Amino acid sequence: MSSAVEVSVIIVNYKTCELLRNCLRSVFEQTKDISFEVIVSDNGSEDGSVEMVRNEFPQVVLVENKANLGFGAANNRGLNVAKGEFVFYLNSDTLLLNNAIKGFCDYWKGHESENLGALGCNLVDAEGTLTESHGVFPENGKLIKAMMHHLAAFAVKNAMKFLHMDISKLRPVPVYKKFVGDVDFVIGADLFVKKSELARFDENFFLYYEETDMQWRMAKIGLKRRLIDGPRVMHLVRGGRGKMDDVLRYGSFSIIQSEISKVRYTKKNLSKSVSFALKVMILLHWLSPYIFKNTRQYFGVMRSV
Repeated sequence: MSSAVEVSVIIVNYKTCELLRNCLRSVFEQTKDISFEVIVSDNGSEDGSVEMVRNEFPQVVLVENKANLGFGAANNRGLNVAKGEFVFYLNSDTLLLNNAIKGFCDYWKGHESENLGALGCNLVDAEGTLTESHGVFPENGKLIKAMMHHLAAFAVKNAMKFLHMDISKLRPVPVYKKFVGDVDFVIGADLFVKKSELARFDENFFLYYEETDMQWRMAKIGLKRRLIDGPRVMHLVRGGRGKMDDVLRYGSFSIIQSEISKVRYTKKNLSKSVSFALKVMILLHWLSPYIFKNTRQYFGVMRSV
């Protein structure tokens, strides 16, 4: 086997020590017959993550960012030191269930003539059920329609919460089907790409939409994004209904960051007027008395997007 590194596995961590430990174990236990390195880019965790990596996985390249730079920026710090021909961006809340890294690498090398830009696989959740693995590029009309529907639904849920009515069953449970073939974009939980400038994220996206933006750039130059059969990866956190109140969850950090990134993505890649309309509608629902204590600190951020 060549001594050159074939794949650099880059894992961003922010206060997920136990998840990270299990993820790293799965990578080293499952990955065989391929030259690889693992890079953990830590965003200033204070939960013992850095010490755990140093003590239990001394072979891991540790990048200490000292602050929470966001998902894309932290991945870029890992990319800066990566030595592999390929890069596998992997969430800390994942587990490899087979020799997935070699599977991705072998597939790419066997399909070099097909203008590949990114690979992923059909993810499963902790129960082994298929979960979100890919997405469709946002479109202006669909974004506006979805946001108007959301505003109306959110107003109804606020009213029901005020009246102490049960709204727990109003949130639909998504059902995902297995898909193999070309997609608009592979989600960032397991994203296999060739190391190049195209593998770099736009750091203006703090959280969410960064992988969508990357693969939008790939699409514009004719590179394919594809889900393949073979690699098996479990994504533990994404896709769960969770126990948070269906109104209060819209004041959570992750939802707020997703909405900021949605506006940023729309302004950058689609339409400034549509991004402005989205911004206004999002700010309106941020005024909800139930989530305003969380959203108020982000009004200035949203206005500047």
